[in-house]
Amino acid sequence: EGFSSDSDDSSDDSSHSSEDVAPQGGGGYAKGGRGGAGATSQWAELSDDSASEDDVRVVKSAKDRASEQLQNHISAIRNASKISDWSKVQSEFDALVRLVDKSKTLTAGGTPRFYVRLLCDLEDKVRLALADKASFKKLSATNGRALNRMKLTLHKHNKPYESVMEQYRANPVVSSSSESESVKKGAEDSDDSDSESDSGYSSSSSSSTSSSDDSSSDSGKVSPKKKTKAVKDEDDDSENWGSSSEGSEDSSSSSSSSSSSDDEDEEGVSQLKGRAKWLKRTDAVVEEKASKNKEERGKVRAEAKAAAADAARLVAEAGLPSTKSLLPEDESLTQALLEKKCKEIVSSRGRRATDTKQILRQLEALCKLTRANRRTLGPDSARVEIPILMHTVTAQFDLQRGIDDFMETAVWKSCHGYLSRIADILEQDPELRLYAFTAEDAADELLTNASTTTDNNNVDPDETENERAERLRIEALQNMSKEERKTIRVIGSLSSFMIRLEEEYVKSLQQTSPHSAEYVVRLRDEGNLVELLKRVRLYYVRVAENAEAAQLAQLEVEHIYYRHDFIAKAVDRASKFDQTFGVVSMLHPACISSSATQMKKFDATKIHPGSCGGKPQIAEDFVQPDTEQRITGLCTFVYQHGSDRSRTRAMLCHIFFIALHDKFLEARDLLLMSKLQDTIGNAVADVPTMILFNRMMVTLGLSAFRQGRINDAHQCLADICSGRVRELLAQGVSMGRFSDKSTEQEKMEKRRQIPYHQHINLDLLEAAHLISAMLLEVPNMASAAGKAGGRRRIISRTFRRNFDHYERQVFTSAMPEQTRDFVMCAAKNLMKGDWKKCSQLLVSMDVWQLVPGDDAASKIKQMIVERTKLEGLRTYLFAYSTHYDSLSLTQLCNMFEMEKNEVHCVISKMIINQELHASLDQPTGSIVLRKVEPSQLQTLALQFSEKAAALLEANERLLDARSGKSKEGDWKTKQVGWHDRGDGQRRQGGDVRRGRGLGRGVGRSGRSLEGRGRGGRGGARRPTTYRKV
Repeated sequence: EGFSSDSDDSSDDSSHSSEDVAPQGGGGYAKGGRGGAGATSQWAELSDDSASEDDVRVVKSAKDRASEQLQNHISAIRNASKISDWSKVQSEFDALVRLVDKSKTLTAGGTPRFYVRLLCDLEDKVRLALADKASFKKLSATNGRALNRMKLTLHKHNKPYESVMEQYRANPVVSSSSESESVKKGAEDSDDSDSESDSGYSSSSSSSTSSSDDSSSDSGKVSPKKKTKAVKDEDDDSENWGSSSEGSEDSSSSSSSSSSSDDEDEEGVSQLKGRAKWLKRTDAVVEEKASKNKEERGKVRAEAKAAAADAARLVAEAGLPSTKSLLPEDESLTQALLEKKCKEIVSSRGRRATDTKQILRQLEALCKLTRANRRTLGPDSARVEIPILMHTVTAQFDLQRGIDDFMETAVWKSCHGYLSRIADILEQDPELRLYAFTAEDAADELLTNASTTTDNNNVDPDETENERAERLRIEALQNMSKEERKTIRVIGSLSSFMIRLEEEYVKSLQQTSPHSAEYVVRLRDEGNLVELLKRVRLYYVRVAENAEAAQLAQLEVEHIYYRHDFIAKAVDRASKFDQTFGVVSMLHPACISSSATQMKKFDATKIHPGSCGGKPQIAEDFVQPDTEQRITGLCTFVYQHGSDRSRTRAMLCHIFFIALHDKFLEARDLLLMSKLQDTIGNAVADVPTMILFNRMMVTLGLSAFRQGRINDAHQCLADICSGRVRELLAQGVSMGRFSDKSTEQEKMEKRRQIPYHQHINLDLLEAAHLISAMLLEVPNMASAAGKAGGRRRIISRTFRRNFDHYERQVFTSAMPEQTRDFVMCAAKNLMKGDWKKCSQLLVSMDVWQLVPGDDAASKIKQMIVERTKLEGLRTYLFAYSTHYDSLSLTQLCNMFEMEKNEVHCVISKMIINQELHASLDQPTGSIVLRKVEPSQLQTLALQFSEKAAALLEANERLLDARSGKSKEGDWKTKQVGWHDRGDGQRRQGGDVRRGRGLGRGVGRSGRSLEGRGRGGRGGARRPTTYRKV
């Protein structure tokens, strides 16, 4: 994009259809259409020799009209800026921008120079006006707001024009040679097209009309010389649009001079009547025009350079910051000077019309200057470096305006580097301690400074202000005790900065696509974050501030609890590889290949040295850190010194980690001892904590499933997996068609989302839940089918619903595709007694490869086969026990490929639990079955009791829905009074209502999620009440 220096011929050719015909003087004519008297009399009027000479026809092209409107707006802007009418400047500038956007097709050759000049002048004037604080205070409220808005508008609008504006500031007017060429080109273009000459002649006649009223017009001929001048005026006007570097003032002066110099030309022009006005003229442009333009543009160039120099001088006098250098890097630099400069920069934070990025750049430059001169500043340079670093981190956090905005990766890494530098300084001198600067301390400092200023004793007249400040600082430092010298007063808290840094990292992961390479690269920063949290935590432990240390320990736990040792080992090895060899993408391709070998001798002129070192590998004796011991130590520290919320979250993370490593019994005991199932709904637990509770329960259920504890696994997973799993685990947002969530609730729900790399695989979760339900429900269904009467007990409504839907399908695939179809097809085969086909379908699922651990998939498949055999035997006995008088144990062992002891154990348990009416005959190795048929009276009694129980349960549900009481009082009636916590949730006094409670554990959108399990709705997910055997 550059300056336009010639007129756009194509735009003139395309603009004849939109010509404007304006009458001048007293005469004129109406715009004629096609046909009619108006159309027939048009040329008659133009060719009438007796017509008045004052009737001049002004024809303007679209470009001429746009140019005139632009000049009017520019003139109005310059006049308003002279009188500081910024409200008028803003309105005119908005209109000018709209007009420029509308006329983009007419300025295809480039950006007009007069428009670029206006942008540069406006930018300088706005900056000077804001720098002059005295004049700014005198402005009215309307003009003050308009001036601030103009600054923001120009900052946003001038971005596409930065390169052009830089060219203009370097050379305000384009070179004369290019100008002369553009003039010649414009003349040739005007000779080549009829429409160009027509519009050019019309514009020249319109410019000379103003002078024709005052001068005589008695000539009867038009000389060729005057025609040449008319053509030259045409080029003047066309060039004024495309290549004029003058503003409105220059254009007005040039138009007035041309009108005064062409008085006599008007006489000849006025003699052209009729069609003679529209004929093509072939006069060439004379060279005098080019020389004239050279002189004029040379003057303008000199004036623009002088104006730029004056503006730079005024900016320097106003004391505005320079982006090149903040302070001179010399030996005279003192701590007092750095503190003074830091206070000056920080004092402008939060003020109106203050650029936060500029403040950040200044503070960053101050940090670099301080670190580069730390030896010059003395051994106590940390007293000035740490406060500057803290201010810099605060300025970086100020860049995020909204709650959903997150730090860019480069800014986050820079902030991490500054905090790491603070940790380095604190580790180098373990006696240093940070002290939060309060309002009382600020008041005391002001009083001290005032008393120091009034005390003029022992003042050296040759001493400068900076030298005096440094001397006073050294004297104050000498009067301090050792503990006071090791205490550094800072603004803000290091622990709060670490919490904010962790939040920004999580927000960046939430708003980055998990399937992109950027997300994978971003995950590498998590190890650096955890390491920095550890270093800062150790500092707080060293200074005995255990509350802050517990907060950081909790954050450290939340970033490592979800990793299995199998995955953590790979991550640690990759991190060690990056620290040792650098990024893999920077290695030589020959090193990465599997055939890479190490070469001791090679010719460096022919072979790259990086390809001769062999394949880089981590040593086999790499010590893997004990993650379990680390998490146990961190959680124990939080239990001792943390807040209620921190202790709750640490306990949930601890249970999650233990269950993840297949220690189900230990995790279950820790859950029961903590009594979290009773207190999770209290005021201490917020929505993110309830989400963590749901994640813990799911992991506990998966752990039980991996160990073959099917009943425990189903009880842990039943409530969570009955519906809306994504919402309850914060792994997705429901965008239902009939969702009644407000916009604010949807935003809050998105903010609570768990990063993708911490997700629990939903296919694996669904498989574990449905298989557990199948192994429990299929024998139950077979048992209920063999009974003539009695109440049918339902273990899993979700499985029953899915199974009934699968049974009603007419066409089913021979090979299932989804996880649910695999389980339903396996259940159907198990009902038929084909346990081999059932186990084959379950084992062939691909989700078992997602289970972390060595040989974890093979162990799960073996467990599934064993459990399928056992439940297949139970189903067979329930279904066919009424058809036999006795069954052989040997035959049952052969049918289900089980040991005799295993079959004997299963049948004994069924007899003890009164599920099977039979007895074992050991001498014959058979089972003697007894057929016990209920009498008619017993059948009626069972039916009556079933209906009475159903009616009683319905009445209890209705009563609970009205009174807000819950049937399971052990864990729901112990809730405290609920109140509105400001996050969209409404807590009600007393117990949780079943109809409108928190739903299944957590309503992350701030609304209740309705449950469908037994015992009504509402409440956090009820954990299983386990019994120790």
